[in-house]
Amino acid sequence: MQSAAFTLSPSLPLPNLNRLTANRLTRSANLRLSAKLNDAANPNGVSSSSSSSSFTRKSWSLSSSSFKFRPLPLISTSDLSPPKASSESAAESADSGSLLKTLQLGSLFGLWYLFNIYFNIYNKQVLKACHFPVTVTVVQFAVGTVLVSVMWALNLYKRPKINGAMLAAIFPLAIVHTLGNLFTNMSLGKVAVSFTHTIKAMEPFFSVILSAMFLGERPTPWVIGSLVPIVGGVALASVTEASFNWAGFWSAMASNVTNQSRNVLSKKVMVKQEESLDNITLFSIITIMSFFLLAPAAIFMEGVKFTPAYLQSAGLNVRQVYTRSLLAALCFHAYQQVSYMILQRVSPVTHSVGNCVKRVVVIVSSVIIFKTPVSPVNALGTAVGLAGVFLYSRVKRIKSKPKAA
Repeated sequence: MQSAAFTLSPSLPLPNLNRLTANRLTRSANLRLSAKLNDAANPNGVSSSSSSSSFTRKSWSLSSSSFKFRPLPLISTSDLSPPKASSESAAESADSGSLLKTLQLGSLFGLWYLFNIYFNIYNKQVLKACHFPVTVTVVQFAVGTVLVSVMWALNLYKRPKINGAMLAAIFPLAIVHTLGNLFTNMSLGKVAVSFTHTIKAMEPFFSVILSAMFLGERPTPWVIGSLVPIVGGVALASVTEASFNWAGFWSAMASNVTNQSRNVLSKKVMVKQEESLDNITLFSIITIMSFFLLAPAAIFMEGVKFTPAYLQSAGLNVRQVYTRSLLAALCFHAYQQVSYMILQRVSPVTHSVGNCVKRVVVIVSSVIIFKTPVSPVNALGTAVGLAGVFLYSRVKRIKSKPKAA
């Protein structure tokens, strides 16, 4: 079968082996016989050698012509369908991944606002029932310390490797962090929640001043212009605030100074070793350090005021105070953690805008829940101040053009 198939191939002609053998042995004696055999094999009068040569040349010419001029097959649209389908599936997977990230980010912003609202509600209720801001702040740091310890013990979050240099760099941050939260609780215990957060809208003002004093950062005209509505709005809201008192006002102002000092110190003091810590880990370490810093001060300044015996003697519902204190502490730690998770996913400008919106949500919700009386002028001052904060978050990224040489 293989021989037949090879013999019938038009491009590989098979020479007459018997004739070639005879020519080699008796070329001169059998010339005439060979001619007759050739005539018999080729009735058209064409010699075998010429036929073979012609056929060979013809077969080679056909092969060469076929190789040279044979057109490439065209790619039909049906051949392109698999890559198109794969590209479409890749685009669909990219769109679904982008949509999932957007939903996750939106959920984090929602949790950030929700935890902040509940923290202010429960915290205000506890401080209104028993005005011991130092003790309340210690309880919040204590609950945070327990949560951090559990997360590290169960490997829910990687436990950092800390050395003495890191602790020395973080220590100033822990001090101002402790004071910032303490002053905020002192203000919440004296004035309405909405007024405290209206005053805390002055944070950009102190940030610009402290950055210029200690970091040498000169604000742009746009930044300075955005501070005008902030200061004017807060001043207008303060003048018309029904729950205004100086203790609550200055406590909120002090919280602004300490919180912004923390941001300045994080740029000025922190060593290179500490840069390996992410924001959540840094906040966790600061929380533990703040607890150990403030606990002795709470005992010295207010005594042990959270015992069941003392609360009962003060006519308070022990279970209610403990429950709301625990919920406030959990919400406090949760909204701080979520805030840093958002900061890892968005730019600082976006985070600042989200923080401005958060303040608006907290003010509006506290006014509704606590039924705080708000005059039109007071509402106007609050709105102008918050609009200035939003403007500040937008123009802060505008860099001043360098002067031409």
